[in-house]
Amino acid sequence: MRKPFKFKQFTIYQDHCAMKIGTDGVLLGAWANISNSPESVLDIGAGTGVIGLMMAQRCSAESIDAIEIDEDAFEQCVENFEASPWADRLFCYHASLDEFLDEVDDKYDLIISNPPFYSEEFSSGNRARDQARQNSSLPFGLLLRGVSKLLSESGIFALVTPFKEEKRVQEEALKFGLYPVHLMHVKGHPSSEVKRSFMEFQFKKTDVIKSELIIEKSRHRYTEEYIRLTQEFYLKM
Repeated sequence: MRKPFKFKQFTIYQDHCAMKIGTDGVLLGAWANISNSPESVLDIGAGTGVIGLMMAQRCSAESIDAIEIDEDAFEQCVENFEASPWADRLFCYHASLDEFLDEVDDKYDLIISNPPFYSEEFSSGNRARDQARQNSSLPFGLLLRGVSKLLSESGIFALVTPFKEEKRVQEEALKFGLYPVHLMHVKGHPSSEVKRSFMEFQFKKTDVIKSELIIEKSRHRYTEEYIRLTQEFYLKM
């Protein structure tokens, strides 16, 4: 029996996706800055399609595109898009980032990516899961080069990485003229170490806004900030 993951305004089937719904993707979709009222959005590495669906719920962008290299995940993303209230604004391409760059001349006002970021050459025995998790399938340099070609002049690029990769990603971004504009450090609970860096980049250099988000005060007791970010999506928030 297929058991979907239900959000307040849409449903995700994920039985054919190597990487399931996780905190990183949902947080990124809720956090990404839409204050510039993007008319076009691109999600690189769509997986289930959750980020594209969150953006469709959050903003009125006429086109919300996604690219996904894995065939099973691509088919599932299309299924989730088509079953949603915003099917006419959502489209998923079955392509690698390189293939997409060769075919598309469009520029996007907002690009989002929850990229694979396990750099260790570890194999779980599941090719699709390894591809979804390991940055050898989408190295940060390739990702940022692609973003620099696809982002509109005043556009924003948002992504999540492990905290330990933060400086490396910023250094790589500078090579392509992308400057950090917002940086959020995420911790699981008050006494834990920073686990994730949520970053936004743009082509214009500016002062960087820095913030911190703690997910839980204690086990299953979420902080007000986390609830405020995710309550439009999670059923039980």
